[in-house]
Amino acid sequence: MAFFLTAAGLMMLFEGFPFFCFPNQYKEWLSKVKELPNSTLRTIGLVVMILGLGLVYVGKSLTVSS
Repeated sequence: MAFFLTAAGLMMLFEGFPFFCFPNQYKEWLSKVKELPNSTLRTIGLVVMILGLGLVYVGKSLTVSS
């Protein structure tokens, strides 16, 4: 449960960072994202999920070996 709470907290931290620090630029970026084709967004989402899974695997393996 502690791992889940830590992961959720980190996700919220990273998700909220651009809203807090760069609100105008974030709005501009979102307007550009609406114009991207769905296939491009799906590819980006898949790559980010695979990278996230890799980070979880590395982080978990470092925790177990320590």
